[in-house]
Amino acid sequence: MTDLAAVAPRVRPRMPRAILPFLVLFVLAAALPLTGNEYWGIIATRAAIYWVLVSGLNLVVGYGGQLAIGYVSLLTLGAYTTSVLCQRLGLPMMPALAAGGAVGAVFGVLVGLPALRLRTFYFAMATLGFATIVTQVALAWTSVTGGGVGVPGPTLPAPFDSPWGFYFACLAVAVACTWLTANIAHSRFGRGLVAIRDAEVAAEAYGVSKPTLFIAVFLFSGAVAGVAGGLFADLQSYITPDAFTFDLSVLFFIAILVGGRNSILGPLLATILLTILPEVAAPLVAWSTFLYAALLLVIVVAVLAAVLPDRAHGPPLAIEGVRLNFGGLRAIDDLTLDLRAGEVHGLIGPNGSGKTTTLNVICGFATPQRGRIMLGAQVLPLGQPNTRAAHRIARTFQTPRIIGEVSVLDNVMIGGTITGTASFAEAMLSLPRQRRDETELRERAMLALHTIGLEGLAAVRCDRLQHSELRFLEIARALMLRPDFLLLDEPAAGLSVEEIRHLAALVRGICARGTGVLLVEHHADLIFDLCDRVTVLNLGRVLAAGTPSEIRAHREVVSAYLGG
Repeated sequence: MTDLAAVAPRVRPRMPRAILPFLVLFVLAAALPLTGNEYWGIIATRAAIYWVLVSGLNLVVGYGGQLAIGYVSLLTLGAYTTSVLCQRLGLPMMPALAAGGAVGAVFGVLVGLPALRLRTFYFAMATLGFATIVTQVALAWTSVTGGGVGVPGPTLPAPFDSPWGFYFACLAVAVACTWLTANIAHSRFGRGLVAIRDAEVAAEAYGVSKPTLFIAVFLFSGAVAGVAGGLFADLQSYITPDAFTFDLSVLFFIAILVGGRNSILGPLLATILLTILPEVAAPLVAWSTFLYAALLLVIVVAVLAAVLPDRAHGPPLAIEGVRLNFGGLRAIDDLTLDLRAGEVHGLIGPNGSGKTTTLNVICGFATPQRGRIMLGAQVLPLGQPNTRAAHRIARTFQTPRIIGEVSVLDNVMIGGTITGTASFAEAMLSLPRQRRDETELRERAMLALHTIGLEGLAAVRCDRLQHSELRFLEIARALMLRPDFLLLDEPAAGLSVEEIRHLAALVRGICARGTGVLLVEHHADLIFDLCDRVTVLNLGRVLAAGTPSEIRAHREVVSAYLGG
């Protein structure tokens, strides 16, 4: 076989050109004091504080696809925590600001937990409901918050206690948050968020744990929102519940939607624009609530419309006595099947015979009422799809589960999610192990693309690919896992004769490296030419099993499936 490491192009991380717009913005922001206009300095300070919050929220909304509209609640909590600790308890501003961030992190997780179960507008309503509760508590808890009268805001120590000194402090925090969120977004964790947003089933199949990832992201976004709240309290000088309006929540959310998904720069520019806009168009201020709400409706509707190595042969993968009912329908009836390393096992049968359901049981997407899945002597947990990647079980899907808005390369890299060694904190800080992970993942992804002949499309968005290219792309993503077993669900559907030949050659090559393949396919010629063994299902039961020649001669198979 060709030495792929020798022929695959080396991938270099995308950097300098992407940084340029941020550098330009920073230079312009740093030069603002030269104007001598302190009023515009206050507006710019406000934009920097808003961006601190939006930078974290962008991971939740822009990358994670969650409709978190009520994040003003975390701004409120951060502001009151910092102010009360400073003014009531005499704590210095910096420890109080850190405490505000900690409170924001805790409540960020509490606000985000419903996202594990609620979808779209239901989660949006939950976040708005929490924002209302926080406001009512601030009004009622007069002994601490001052109620409707409010509480004095904190003040940063010198040299940040002057207007321009405070501006540079907020600018520095905003720059740091931009760096941290960009590091996360361009790591395996960022790709995991996008995968959950656009192809959750595929994300689980490749080991992306939604609860673990969401909790980490909500911790981070809540923490920066809490810090933003403390800075906001300093800017306001005096805070009351009236300062934390629904308009602010909508502004934060719209900044991300206007700026675009999978982007850091876009939401940053939108935050600046939406902060400046009321100052430039003062007559429209009275209409701001209506305009924000109308724009939110249009964008959310649009979003909802768019979102829909060579190895020794290891132990076998076996299904033993599996039975699965869907209500009164028995989809799988006492199925026993074993897959061996280094061979192709075909699974055929009429529509509705239980082929894809069998794959779903193996991969944990369906939980049978009886039976077990064995990997050698080990019993695999049922109904836990995100555990299969750790056992080197990969799959493709009957309908390709691809993230259309990101590049071919990023889609393939998702398949290597569990092979990364860097922690969330290391990714956030872009530490050496994180950079090594990214370099290795990119090189492996390019190798996988080279294997299927799509390396020339690495930078192309996946929604521009043809159907046949998507089929092969899923196989490349599966290869990133270096699977012991690869489950292919109708990979030849929609392929030309030449592409089917290419697919057959690819499957043979994969098996030659020691990987076992379970092939669900309607192309009988491909099954009989490619497979070492074939199992035929009918109404969820095994109708026949044996070599291709034995199946060809099986009278019931010919009658029920092959049409002889």
